[in-house]
Amino acid sequence: MTPEPRARDYALLALLATFWGSSYLFQRVAVPEIPPLTLVAGRVTGGAVLLLAVMLVRGTRMPRGRAVWRDLAVQSLLNASLAWVLLAWGLQHVDSALATVLNSTSPLWVFVFTMVLTGGRGAGWPHLLGTLAGLSGVILIVGPAALAGLGDQVAGQVACVLGAMLYGGAAIWGRRFAGLPPLAVAAGTMLCAAITLWPLAFVVEAPLGLSPSATALAAWGILATLCTGVALLLYFHLLDRLGSLGTSSQAYLRQGVGVALGILVLGERPGVMVFAGVALAILGVILVNRPVKATPVTPSE
Repeated sequence: MTPEPRARDYALLALLATFWGSSYLFQRVAVPEIPPLTLVAGRVTGGAVLLLAVMLVRGTRMPRGRAVWRDLAVQSLLNASLAWVLLAWGLQHVDSALATVLNSTSPLWVFVFTMVLTGGRGAGWPHLLGTLAGLSGVILIVGPAALAGLGDQVAGQVACVLGAMLYGGAAIWGRRFAGLPPLAVAAGTMLCAAITLWPLAFVVEAPLGLSPSATALAAWGILATLCTGVALLLYFHLLDRLGSLGTSSQAYLRQGVGVALGILVLGERPGVMVFAGVALAILGVILVNRPVKATPVTPSE
């Protein structure tokens, strides 16, 4: 890899982290006027349209077969529909900076779920220490508020954590798509999410009766195009250029972007306990992402 493309790829990595980190801000701005189901339905629809357009230009075909689409439907629940609706609902009660950190703990849950499924194989002490640090950070953030009886705020925090847990499940479930074009998997996932969410949105939230402001609509549009469609294109480009480990490092940058935007743009002021929890959560994610020494493993799939 030449120095120039590599420098460009790292710049794109920072851009990806900016898009995904700012998505919490845009959701926080839009969700008071556009309820969660409608907000996420529009987000996945915008992402699906952009991805399908790119597939058409590149000549990439959608996957075929009932079993594949059943698996994509499950993936859409774990990685988009349910996870994003939980996050959008949680952002009605939680600051965007705090939601960024809680919702970015998915690598911890990937590790926890993997250890449960494999009986602890492949774990080193840094990974175990990282899991304890990350979970302690979450408890430190949520715990004091829970003890104070702040019902809605705690429920919002738990919703953000549940969304991160669903992301973790999606990362494990998504391994079954290894033989398919990643762009097609992303487009299929967004398409399934859109098909699922719009009927629910019309029944529960009556989106045609909403009158959101221009600011909320602009945030919604940016969320659907830049933070979803363009971000997914960048993500799959960087997987080819930097690999999964290098691309996953955007999680650290994303947390910093989300927290900084919440403070600078929305004037949020997390307390000392929250900052301590943030530090532990970020440390946990870093340690959990440390590479494991390769050892012979019998394929399980």
